[in-house]
Amino acid sequence: MITKIEMKDVATFNTDGTSINNLKKVNYIYGANGSGKTTISNFLKSPNDEKYKHCSVSWENDSPLETLVFNRTFREQNFNSTSKIAGVFTLGNATIEQKKAIEDKKIKLAEIEKDGKQKKESKEKLEKDKNQRFEDFCKSCWYQIYKKNEALKEAFRGYLDSKKHFAEKIVEEYNNNKASICTIEEINEKAKTLFIAAPSSLSLLDIGDISFESIENDELWKKKIIGKSDVDIAPLIQKLNLYDWVNQGRQFIQEKSDICPFCQKKTIDESFRKKIEDYFDETFINDTDKIKELAARYITSAQNLTNALRGNLEKEINNKQTKLDNSALKALTDTLEQQYNRNIEIINNKIKEPSRSFELVSTQDQLHRIKALISAANAKIEEHNKLVANFQTEKSNLTAVIWKFLIEENKTLIDSFVKKDNGLKKGIEALDNKVRGLREQYRTLKDEISRDNKNVTSVQPAIDEINRILNLYGFTNFSIVPTDDNSYQIQRENGDIAQHTLSEGEITFITFLYYMQLVHGGTSAENANDNKILVIDDPISSLDGTILFVVSSLIKEEIKLLKTGNSNVKQIIILTHNIYFHKEVSFIDGKTKENDDTWFWIIRRNCDVSTIQCFEKSNPIQGSYELLWDELKCSDKLSNVTIQNTMRRIYETYFRILGKFSDNDVLDKFDNSQDREICRSLLCWINDGSHCIPDDLHIGYQEDNREKYLQVFKLIFDKMGHIEHYNMMMGITNE
Repeated sequence: MITKIEMKDVATFNTDGTSINNLKKVNYIYGANGSGKTTISNFLKSPNDEKYKHCSVSWENDSPLETLVFNRTFREQNFNSTSKIAGVFTLGNATIEQKKAIEDKKIKLAEIEKDGKQKKESKEKLEKDKNQRFEDFCKSCWYQIYKKNEALKEAFRGYLDSKKHFAEKIVEEYNNNKASICTIEEINEKAKTLFIAAPSSLSLLDIGDISFESIENDELWKKKIIGKSDVDIAPLIQKLNLYDWVNQGRQFIQEKSDICPFCQKKTIDESFRKKIEDYFDETFINDTDKIKELAARYITSAQNLTNALRGNLEKEINNKQTKLDNSALKALTDTLEQQYNRNIEIINNKIKEPSRSFELVSTQDQLHRIKALISAANAKIEEHNKLVANFQTEKSNLTAVIWKFLIEENKTLIDSFVKKDNGLKKGIEALDNKVRGLREQYRTLKDEISRDNKNVTSVQPAIDEINRILNLYGFTNFSIVPTDDNSYQIQRENGDIAQHTLSEGEITFITFLYYMQLVHGGTSAENANDNKILVIDDPISSLDGTILFVVSSLIKEEIKLLKTGNSNVKQIIILTHNIYFHKEVSFIDGKTKENDDTWFWIIRRNCDVSTIQCFEKSNPIQGSYELLWDELKCSDKLSNVTIQNTMRRIYETYFRILGKFSDNDVLDKFDNSQDREICRSLLCWINDGSHCIPDDLHIGYQEDNREKYLQVFKLIFDKMGHIEHYNMMMGITNE
């Protein structure tokens, strides 16, 4: 069944398009000539024509059916200049058993179609549920995972164009990621290097040899360095504790001078010189020289180390990629420098006073901390340089680690979604397999029905039915006859081919009868009973009033069969500009004004643009003719003059204007003279009452005979074979 028709950019339908939505089993589209009705019917007949490339038609369950269109194009294609018409194959004279076998298979076919539809609906429901769950999951991933970890968005590059893409990547990593698990701190540390522009290598920190343990622990600092004790001046020096004083003073004894540097008298002779030199012997000199040498080494090394540490600090403070804890190193360096200054002061004192015992401050603990700090920084630098050397590989590895971290951190959310999604996928796949199986059964059974149809169908029953209707309505001067190739010809009674001598009305009527045979048949034996969609576009052009009602009656019968489900017709779309035909064909039984299977539309053309308006279940066509009947329904509230005028207008509109009947045609339908005279009396009465001003005596007569004339008015419709129209307009239902 067609659910939607979209007309766009063709004829009077502009580029904005016009939609006919939610079509039902029975659809009435009313519109004036030129409003776009034939464009719609031509599109439904040839939807693949290039001119309709912007138009579209939607089918229920995406299952197109054969669309049988009756319009001007149909007549031109089937009743053209050739003398032959394609035959219509119907079941005709098939045996009851054959018909039942085909009907049983068609019922089974309908059951398969229904089962397939239900399973497809179930599948669509699961797909809808699956899509909704995925949409919710996408939002959760975006706000609970991405937004909380936006600082790591470099790892998400390529998956941030949509929530859907990001969520799909989460599921992919959940199923495939085998990376190791790292802490967020480890991830952030590596990200500093890898999630920037390709970094450069860093130089290792070098502060040289920083071991001073041997110097600081040398025993000379504690040793009291004094002269020889066996020299005669030794007891005096020792007694007065003048070791360092004498040692310093002797430096001022000038060579070849007898002036004492202490008392400034001539007391220095060669003997005293010798005693002094003997007292400060070689051992003393060696020890003091070694102290000076140690002091020089210590001071130089300490200065070099301090300079190296200060240099590294100055460089690393400005290095954005530094791996060194600058604040810790500065604190350690400041403390170390204080210790060095203290030791240098002690060393200088030892040089001045070698006889005193000193102990240097140990810098080993401080140096150990500095070494550890430098080593840690160098380890990070080496790791950094390793990353630089394998930048893309390491970046890819880190990206995998980050996705793994996200998955582990949000495992409950992802687990729940994936398990439910996999369950829905399996359910959808199972239903999809069942639908495919039913579709295969459907094709197989349909092929069987086609073969059965081929064996029992023929073109003769359609010929007989068309000729029967032609004879019934007075078309006796021509008939349909078969040819040897299962085609038809229109033939006069004398045997002449009549196709080129038929009137416009005769061609229209016989074309429609041919179309109605196609409804329950086909141009080949195989497709004689295929399900169909009927599209009927203004079938009453050039027809007189009697034939109009025949056409509407045939269509109404198809509508009844469609609504009861006893037909291969699954949908009917009727387009017309004739208000009387619209009213006739849209009335079925009068029991209800609304029907869920029936919808109405009006198509209008304004400023060369067609638009369509839906009225759903209520018929929007209310003409003046219908209003006359509404008045007649309330005859007990009307004056006799009004009743006469109302009946006259109804009679003239329906029988004279629309039906082309004369009064004599009506009178001739009455079997006996008494009924005929009553009818004649009625016609005179309604004409007299509507065209003249009756006098008082005549009014009295009218009051007595009002009911009798109303009964005769109804009888006219009965005798003319249009009692159904009377009942419809009067709202009389057949219980």
